[in-house]
This record gives sequence, structure tokens and C-alpha cells, in this order.
Amino acid sequence: MLFMDRRDAGRQLAGSLRHLEGTEVVVVGLPRGGVPVAAAVAEALNAPLDVCLVRKLGVPFHSELGMGAIGEGGVRVINDDVVRMTGVTEDELAGVEAHEREVLDSRARRYRGGRAPIGLEGRTVLVVDDGVATGSTARAACRIARARGAARIVLAVPVAPRDWTERMGSDADDYVCPYTPRDFYAIGQFYVDFAQTDDDEVIACLADAGDRPAGSRRTRSGPSGPAFDDDRKTYEEADNVAGRDTYIQLGSATLRGRLTVPEGAAGVVVFAHGSGSSRHSPRNRFVAAGLNRAGLGTLLFDLLTEEEEADRANVFDTGLLAGRLTDATGWLREQPECEGLAVGYFGASTGAGAALWSAAEPDARIAAVVSRGGRPDLAGPRLPEVTAPTLLVVGGDDLQVLDLNRAAQSRLHCENRLAVVPGATHLFEETGALERVTELAGDWFTDHMTPAAHATAGF
Repeated sequence: MLFMDRRDAGRQLAGSLRHLEGTEVVVVGLPRGGVPVAAAVAEALNAPLDVCLVRKLGVPFHSELGMGAIGEGGVRVINDDVVRMTGVTEDELAGVEAHEREVLDSRARRYRGGRAPIGLEGRTVLVVDDGVATGSTARAACRIARARGAARIVLAVPVAPRDWTERMGSDADDYVCPYTPRDFYAIGQFYVDFAQTDDDEVIACLADAGDRPAGSRRTRSGPSGPAFDDDRKTYEEADNVAGRDTYIQLGSATLRGRLTVPEGAAGVVVFAHGSGSSRHSPRNRFVAAGLNRAGLGTLLFDLLTEEEEADRANVFDTGLLAGRLTDATGWLREQPECEGLAVGYFGASTGAGAALWSAAEPDARIAAVVSRGGRPDLAGPRLPEVTAPTLLVVGGDDLQVLDLNRAAQSRLHCENRLAVVPGATHLFEETGALERVTELAGDWFTDHMTPAAHATAGF
């Protein structure tokens, strides 16, 4: 059995985990390579996704060989057989551990950006990695989950040696692996694409998982918006404005979308979702419904076809996504209900990079841009070329993204503003946070899409 990449491995692994669908399961991926696998599993099971931060302790002269692992909460697992076989001294082990502890703490801050880990107390925790070799990292992850109150732990991987469960001992309650070949040398031999997963992909996986309704998400209700509940009714109340489903033909690609234009709309806002998300993004739908109530039209559409999404390189190709956004904008302007209307962009997460990239095109004629928890830095050298008034909205506790937005803002030459929502994290899950985003976006678009502002901008 060969996996095309980690996402493909996750989809195949999910087929062996269907019995967990609908249960109070939390999927945790081991950074970095295990997170894309876990993201595909979490999506298939409609479950929340988090990371279990673990660092392998590699033998000093052969770092790929693990002699143990450390994790959050002071968890430490040492493979005495490997240490003895390789002759690693106590001082060498201590030195490796000190270095990896620094890396672990740094990544905890980067990946979560101030967000608290998902609670595991009394839950079934599905620990996922891209494979098992020595097993020390997976064992540490299971022990971390146990220490955090997990009621049941299931360790699941796409590929492992035949004797892998013997190596795990009793650290997990159940083990799932669809492929246990006899000739096992390394995890990477079973993947066509086993390129190293970078931090940006981990962050994007976590952000996108939070951008869809999950059966286990806790209820949070804001003062003016719908409840974010556990019964898959999340944001349903936000979809009560009439619109029409549509197909956008761009070259050989057919993209699905939903166009909503209230009577007397001042303009239309095109949404650019985060990597791996879609027109069904519940948070974008919530914001779109708020903009509709404010008298603005919206277009939610898929930037990629299902076939294109299977190639993870496309998901993170800002230039490709920006090109799709530009072409979709051209299609939008030809629709009868949008004739003569101003057009704005709303970019979420990595989609903000595509929105600003597209807005920088010489003939873009974009009235305004709003970024929600975005990555404007992904627009790179095009930032100074953006002329559309730009609002950057970031959670006050989303520290890493806040720093990236401050740096990007310094490169913008257009009218711009950085709005920080106090106490909000990357996904704006806190009470009233997403309502505040919607209010800020509505005001920004309305102010820059009025006939006067439209005329001043030369449209």
C-alpha cells in the first residue's frame, strides 16, 4: 500500500475509524507530520482537532533514530534499549532534551497563538501520527492525553511495523492501523510525497478545522449572534438570507458558489477562505449573513475543485488562489444583479494573502479589503501595491498572527487600519468575538462602498 501524501493517508485511515463517528472524540495530531493526517481524519469524523506537542529525542549522531520523547506537562519517555545500544551518555541525553524542550515550548506558542488546548477530560482521544517507527513519540503523546484526563485513548496511524502494538505497551486503550507490512524500514517508504510538514501547514490545519462545525464543540453564545452548539446546528441561523447556488466556470475549472445580493445592495463582498476550507466555512457564513443584513451582497465560493484540493501544493499556492479570486471577480461583475456594484474582498486566515494579492492587480478595482485572523504577509512584495482601503482584524490573544499583521501593515501604502479584538484567539470562538468581527467588517465595507466613496475611488 502506498499513500500519495499525508492527507491521502488520513482519508484512508479514517475508513478504519468510522465506529468513532458521532462519539465525543477529540482528534489530536502529532506535529508536524501527523497533523495533516489528523486533519483529514477529524474532517471525516466531524470531530474537533488539536495538537499533542511532542518532541522526539534523536540520537546525537543519528537524529532520525529516536531514543525517547518529551511532551507538554513534563512527560518524558526514554527508550532504554536504544540508549544502551547507541552508547548515548547521560550528559548527551540531557543536552538533547534541553534543546528539544526549548523547541517544544516555542512551537506551543506558535501553533496555538494563545489558544488554550481543547479539553480532554472524560473524552475519547484519538491520537494520530503519520506512522510509527520506534513508537516513543506516540507513547509520549498517549501519556500526555492520559495525564490531561482522557477517559479512553485510541492510537491510530496509517502504517506501522507488524509488532507495533507490542512496542506501545498499555499506553493506549486501542490501536488502529490499516497497513502493517512485513518489510518495514522507514515510514517514508510508504508515501509518494513525504516532504517535511512546515509550521505554516500545521497552523493552517488547526485554523481550518476550527472553521467548520464539529459535533463536539462546546456551546458558546454571543449577545447578538447564534449559538455555537454541539448538535451540528452551528451557524444554521446565519444562513437564513435568500441567495442562489451557482457554478463559476473559469477555464477548465468549475467552481461552486453561493451568491446573495439583497435588494438595494451597496456592493458585493467576495470571500476568500482559508487553506483547505470551502464555501461552507461556518464562520465566513456567519459573517456573510451579517453583511447581508447590513445591505451588502456576498459571494462565497470554492477557490479549488475537489480534484485540485487533493494536491496540497494547490491549497497553499497563494498566486493560484489569487488568480482564481481575480477571475471569479470578473465573473461576478457580469452577473445581472451585480451590475455597477462595488466589489470588496473578505479574506480569512491564509485567504487574506490571496485577497490582498488579487487586490494589488492594476485593474482590480476593489473598493475595500477586510482580513479576519489573516496572513497578509503571504501577499509578499505585492502589499505596497494594494490601493484598496484595508482593515486587518486580529484577536488580541492571537499573538503570532498579530505580529505578522503588524509587520504587514507597515508595508501597506493604502488607507489601512489594524483592529484588535481583545481576548479573542485565532478562530474568534470567544463570546461576542465573531459578532465584533462582523460589525467591524460591515462598517468598513459600508463606509467604502457608498456611492460617494465609490465615485471618489474612480470606479
